[in-house]
Amino acid sequence: MAPQIRIPASYMRGGTSKGVFFRLQDLPPAAQVPGPARDRLLLRVIGSPDPYGKHTDGMGGATSSTSKVVIIGKSERPGHDVDYLFGQVAIDKPFIDWSGNCGNLSSAVGPFAISAGLVDRERIPQQGTALVRIWQANIGKSIHAQVPINQGQVQETGDFELDGVTFPAAELVLEFLSPVDPDEALFPTGNLIDKLEVPGVGAFQATLISAGIPTVFLRAQDLGYSGTELQEAINGDTQALARFEAIRAQAALQMGLIERLEQAASRQHTPKFAFVAPPQDYTASSGKPIPANAIDLNVRALSMGKLHHAMMGTAAVAIGTAAAIPGTLVNQAAGGGERQTLTFGHPSGSLRVGAQVGQRDGAWIVERVIMSRSARVLMEGWVRIPE
Repeated sequence: MAPQIRIPASYMRGGTSKGVFFRLQDLPPAAQVPGPARDRLLLRVIGSPDPYGKHTDGMGGATSSTSKVVIIGKSERPGHDVDYLFGQVAIDKPFIDWSGNCGNLSSAVGPFAISAGLVDRERIPQQGTALVRIWQANIGKSIHAQVPINQGQVQETGDFELDGVTFPAAELVLEFLSPVDPDEALFPTGNLIDKLEVPGVGAFQATLISAGIPTVFLRAQDLGYSGTELQEAINGDTQALARFEAIRAQAALQMGLIERLEQAASRQHTPKFAFVAPPQDYTASSGKPIPANAIDLNVRALSMGKLHHAMMGTAAVAIGTAAAIPGTLVNQAAGGGERQTLTFGHPSGSLRVGAQVGQRDGAWIVERVIMSRSARVLMEGWVRIPE
């Protein structure tokens, strides 16, 4: 029998997600390029497909937030330090979705890149903050990470608290630059609100937006929800999940992401599906009370077919952008008007996000979206998989 091979890797938390991080140069030659060899290797690392849904024989965590892989290499693109590629690994299927970014794990890219020697040393101060310029290769966008530095090393510990993460850590600021290019459509249909006709489900008003990650927003009340639901209220309801998937598939078709409805099944990472509601009191999954006067709206979002335990970072980009544009369903739920920052409630607590938007030739554009996250190395060394 062939021995196991070992590959240098780090297991990192970024925001409210976890993933296995690799330097591109450390992967076996066949996996250094996109294709079946890369996917087979990374599926085995995570432990997918797993019919038991547990990831017992791999590094995955059997949830959408913890079944992720990241590949980082030194960038040859002017004005960037590293290229960052993200893979969302299916749990029970032999499939990796490379169609979008992970905003949460984006916060771990800068710290990993510095520690892995992928950022030129002259760009790293002894004390203060290092700017890591990231090219997000999945979607072709730039991200700036302000990484705290202490004595020339990444500072991971601190007192910044992030709802959805148990322990405090050092604050890291992420800036998503022009998440939609000026020549791209922020609203793929050209409308702030569309009507979705979903066969067998119903008709809904929806905001379809492509900032951060393609996302479809509906009103919670139109779905029969309050917008304060936690995971157990949604994820055990197979009929509700099937209904949400039908809506998501119809939105993908209307946004031009797929050509046929059945293609949505192989594009689980995008678009995201979310529903919004005006602020109201609720108790987060940790038991922490979230008063209505502490938030601007409530948002619940699904990732890979399940309600997310907190909020995807890329969906937060979409939320911040949509909330800043008068007339969207997100803006309406937040009370309407113009705004550059907002705080929204999610199952684990709340999150503050800022967005700078404007208009050019009558079309909305996004200049930047900013949020604070945290990240740290959980384990580093090698992963081993059968050859």
